[in-house]
Amino acid sequence: MAQTDVTGATGRAGRREWIGLAVLVLPCLLVSMDISVLFLALPFISADLAPSGMQQLWIMDVYGFVLAGMLITMGALGDRIGRRRLLLAGGAAFGAASVVAAYSGSAEVLIATRALLGLAGATLMPSTMALIRNMFHDGGQRKTAIAIWTGGMTGGAVIGPIVGGFLLDHFWWGSAFLVNVPPIALLLVLGPILLPEFRAPAAAGFDLLGAALSLGAVVAVIYGVKETAVDGPAPGPLLAAATGLLLGAAFLLRQRRHPAPLVEPALFRRRAFGASLTVNVVAMFGFIGVSLYSNQYLQLVLGMGPFTAALWSLSVVPAITAGITVAGVLARRVRPGHVMGMGLLVATAGFVVFTTLRPGSPLWLFVLGVSALAAGILTAATLTADMILTAAPPERAGAAAALSETSSELGGALGLALLGSVGAAVYAGRMTGVLSGGSLASGLSPEAVRSAGETLGGAAAEAARLPGPAGTALLEAARDAFTQGMNVTAAAGGVVMASAAVLAIVLLRRVPAGSAAAPRDDAADD
Repeated sequence: MAQTDVTGATGRAGRREWIGLAVLVLPCLLVSMDISVLFLALPFISADLAPSGMQQLWIMDVYGFVLAGMLITMGALGDRIGRRRLLLAGGAAFGAASVVAAYSGSAEVLIATRALLGLAGATLMPSTMALIRNMFHDGGQRKTAIAIWTGGMTGGAVIGPIVGGFLLDHFWWGSAFLVNVPPIALLLVLGPILLPEFRAPAAAGFDLLGAALSLGAVVAVIYGVKETAVDGPAPGPLLAAATGLLLGAAFLLRQRRHPAPLVEPALFRRRAFGASLTVNVVAMFGFIGVSLYSNQYLQLVLGMGPFTAALWSLSVVPAITAGITVAGVLARRVRPGHVMGMGLLVATAGFVVFTTLRPGSPLWLFVLGVSALAAGILTAATLTADMILTAAPPERAGAAAALSETSSELGGALGLALLGSVGAAVYAGRMTGVLSGGSLASGLSPEAVRSAGETLGGAAAEAARLPGPAGTALLEAARDAFTQGMNVTAAAGGVVMASAAVLAIVLLRRVPAGSAAAPRDDAADD
């Protein structure tokens, strides 16, 4: 029987709830691992299934598009039919789609199963987060639980390349999908035993048109932003982004007028909710933006192999753990907006370290910078997740969790596009000056010059084809240009992150310590 959340309940969670939290973290790991594992498996998939260039792009992108587009719909659906029910149904679909994907005999089948994986993933993320709202009523325990949940999401992205590299070294590419099955089996067995059910006491009808509008808006905007980041401004992606914004406006207008909205418009008038969503977008903007450069710096500038670089990425785990732990303790005594601002300022310091990196910088300096970035950003993200969840009434927690995850997807896409474009422009400008009429261009075809001038990966490939000194000179010039682009990008990211810190401190100054959203914070105006 469905259980209802008791608003204002203060009972502390026991052993059952904490074990249940471990079960909730399992799907988070899988969803965040997916992209990084597939990235490593793609060359093997291409050799086996021989997809066209367009099919290869869809194999990579369809998962993220469907997941991002369906988050709001699935969050609202869980509020109506039951969050545990939706979580278990989505988990079963995720496991089944993983098996089909592992044994796909054609690119078309793999694309279809990747879309199904994205749909199933959209049920897992808001359901797990919303169930935390029902399981942990004590504010301090809930913050700790959300920190663990956030660590699961981050941990999946960190260990994904390690797990993927090990599997692909020993098994065929399908193992990258079959690794999902054992954790999903545990979820399906233990979930009904350990996780409570919750659905809104008076579940209203479902807005199908609103769901379609939210899907179209999110997918169109993220597609337009990502394509612009990869290929530069073009009519198609810009039109897609503009169309997405129009659909988003239509969605919000419909939610204001519909008797049973997917997203309660009144939530956005709560300063704790709206400000936390904004900070979450900025935090993910910085996190994804720096991730784009940190992996390339390790592999293409410092010359590490993919597996070694993945192992070094684990060096941020102690800093993340310490940062989230300290933030949880401080949030009980210090206003959460101030703690969030401090976390973002720590991330700003990490960006400052990145502005000093050079091709010959010691590895410890890189580790220091990326640790500060990750710890500061995830500290802020943990607190925003708690504030977003508790600013919404219990019956709307699923929709609120979905908005939190959607803002993360949007922030990541913007970080990839904007910070990626800044670095690419600096790199291209620097390499144009190096290659135009210089000795480095001798021996290179026009196509090779273009390739070397566009990306560091292209320059590395062309350098490998040149004889010793010429190849070394080209690679050194490209590494220097890439690092300069990263420095400029880090400076821009630092300005954005420092601005977000000020925004968090100012907008959330009335939220008291130990509480995510006080009643006096309901109004948008002071």
